[in-house]
Amino acid sequence: MKHTDPYITAVDVVRKLRDAGFQALWAGGCVRDLLLHKEPKDFDVATNALPEEVRTLFGKKRTLAVGASFGVIIVRGHQPDCDVEVATFRSEGPYLDGRRPEHVKFTTAEEDAQRRDFTINGMFYDPINDAIFDYVGGKADLNQHIIRAIGNPLARMQEDKLRLLRAIRFAATLHFQLEEATRQAVHTMADQINVVSPERIADELRKMLIHPTRGQAIELVQQTGLLKQVLPELAPLWEASEYNHLWLQTLDRLKLVSTHIFETAFATLLLDLPAAGPAERLEEIFEICKRLRFSNHSLNLVHWLVQQRNSLEQASVMKLSRLKRLLASEDCPHLFELIAADLSSRKQPLDDLEFCRQYRDHTPREVLNPPPLISGNDLIDLGIKSGPQFKKLLTQIQDAQLEEQIETREEAFVLLSQILQK
Repeated sequence: MKHTDPYITAVDVVRKLRDAGFQALWAGGCVRDLLLHKEPKDFDVATNALPEEVRTLFGKKRTLAVGASFGVIIVRGHQPDCDVEVATFRSEGPYLDGRRPEHVKFTTAEEDAQRRDFTINGMFYDPINDAIFDYVGGKADLNQHIIRAIGNPLARMQEDKLRLLRAIRFAATLHFQLEEATRQAVHTMADQINVVSPERIADELRKMLIHPTRGQAIELVQQTGLLKQVLPELAPLWEASEYNHLWLQTLDRLKLVSTHIFETAFATLLLDLPAAGPAERLEEIFEICKRLRFSNHSLNLVHWLVQQRNSLEQASVMKLSRLKRLLASEDCPHLFELIAADLSSRKQPLDDLEFCRQYRDHTPREVLNPPPLISGNDLIDLGIKSGPQFKKLLTQIQDAQLEEQIETREEAFVLLSQILQK
């Protein structure tokens, strides 16, 4: 198999540490992925070299001391996306805040394995001699498709509460089973997840929802009690009998939606959020996105997708101006994905959606979204002062253009004159 630049860089980092007399092994997720015959996205190296020794060996210009107090140094690759995280073997002190250890002690590979989260992430690999070092039974659990916390599951989750969500994500994305004691620990500690920062919670949700197993992941998050803590607004869907059919529909919709875009999947999850009405639902969605510290782009896209849920109904008889504006949006493909899953989950026909897809695919861009025939400067030149009427006039002219009632500037000015006379 032809290896990628990150793979080659990670081998070189191990070789250089070895040549300098240190122990060095690949660690964690990259080892798991290799055993699953997947090319790792990134590589972590564990070593007995101290952080300052790593920086001396590779040079200050090629290293970043992003976590030197915890034994972590980034070694920059010679190509983009080839950086390698080099961490000194360590054991960790107590996690008093449920997020990070109070202190670390540099130690051996075997002790280092014991402080990691799950057995499948606790293995080491020697890429020079092609040898696995497994002190936690990770290979057996990998072969049996099991997610198992290393040591005492409650203690592992107590150290870093984000592991509650990570356990679910690994189980879903790998199609593995949660080992029973690990599952019980997640369920028992679910109400402590909000100790974790909103950004880290959102990042785990993102990783779950961009994966094709998003439906299974959310179902498991709900069953273990985590979803009620993270998104309490959704809880009535499975707690109130009158909403149960909407929860089943939500899970179906998540399994049906074909997307790799987080915002589309998140909007799919929130589509039937219990609320007094559409306006209240959109307001709640806005608050949820703010609480999870979404970027403005993500917030606006989720909000728009939910708002446009029914926008393509009766598309074949819709006013051209409205239809074209919708189909000209750069986010329209995401809306198609959401609506397709929504209609399919409700066993509704896809005729309107298919009409819109065909219309968009076969209509030139300059017809869907033509440049305006009249600008604001034209109105100013005619002595029209900016104000509420200003935007209304431009919209009326553009509507006529999109309806294909006018095609030239001359025709636009004639129409403008008629509107002003009225």
